[in-house]
Amino acid sequence: MRSIVYTRFGDSSVLELVDRPVPEPGPGEVRVRIVASGVNPTDWKARSGGTYGTSMPFPEITPNQDGSGVIDAVGAGVDRLRVGDRVWTYMSASGRPTGTAQEYTVLPAERVVPLAADASFELGASLGVPAMTAHRALTVHEFGPRRLAPGALDGNTVLVAGGAGAVGHAAIQLAVWSGATVITTISSDDKAALAQRAGAQHTVNYRQDDAAKQIRAIAPNGVDIVVEVAIAQNSALNSAVLANHGVVAMYANNGGDQASIDIRPNMSINARYQFLLLYTIGQAALDAAAADVSAAVRDGALPVGAEHGLPIVRFPLEETNRAHDAVASDTVGKVIIDVQSA
Repeated sequence: MRSIVYTRFGDSSVLELVDRPVPEPGPGEVRVRIVASGVNPTDWKARSGGTYGTSMPFPEITPNQDGSGVIDAVGAGVDRLRVGDRVWTYMSASGRPTGTAQEYTVLPAERVVPLAADASFELGASLGVPAMTAHRALTVHEFGPRRLAPGALDGNTVLVAGGAGAVGHAAIQLAVWSGATVITTISSDDKAALAQRAGAQHTVNYRQDDAAKQIRAIAPNGVDIVVEVAIAQNSALNSAVLANHGVVAMYANNGGDQASIDIRPNMSINARYQFLLLYTIGQAALDAAAADVSAAVRDGALPVGAEHGLPIVRFPLEETNRAHDAVASDTVGKVIIDVQSA
């Protein structure tokens, strides 16, 4: 089978297209014939050495956490999944040497989720990291729901920082599906249009005028949940717009590795700051996210494509290096690798 591998950390030039034997699933595992592989920042950061430390955890690694395809072999003890099932995958390369940038991959059954019959494989490859991270961010409010569904966030106001990104896009869609009023901060009219196509009812350009004043005009009682991508840059804005008992859910460190937070304004409103990382939230939270995301897909609430606010940028498997570079350079949209035909 065709597989993308790297044997040392570095820039995208370390990625090689090689031929490898088709793997066999062991007990509790399934083999997925990959149709599409989704690329996320975590993928190029791991390849460059930003995740594993100074040494490779395996002699050879196939990158990419997210993917979609069809199950073509099932190991002993797997009852929930069958050969022929259309599926999406998550955390495919977490703690394992082989991700989804290859024609076949073997995964623990719990990381493989049925994909609705009317959902495209490009949508399936877009779920994983973005949608499950967004789910976690929307379910950590002290008095909020732990699961998402229509009506779960009724009466809540959600502020999504960077609504034109993949996680921001999924957060908008999941919050709207769950009944929230969604405000998103953007930096241009083009990105505002993308956020609106995703379903955001309000957009605020943080580079113009007084963003806090604009947000407070929309939400006089404040924002209940902030889905935050750049706390180092946005801490003052968040403090100014949070509601009493509001939470800032931080899933990335865009803009810097350190942030300064004013104590008194946050103390006075009982603010909560929640760090989150998909890889360490635990299987119960992962299972809940996978189930709710799948329900949203079945309801048609998580569409992708330019008309839905998330343009698809495609590359063939042999150009995985270009796909990684596109994500590293903040290409707008979701980067997908077409691995093989459905």
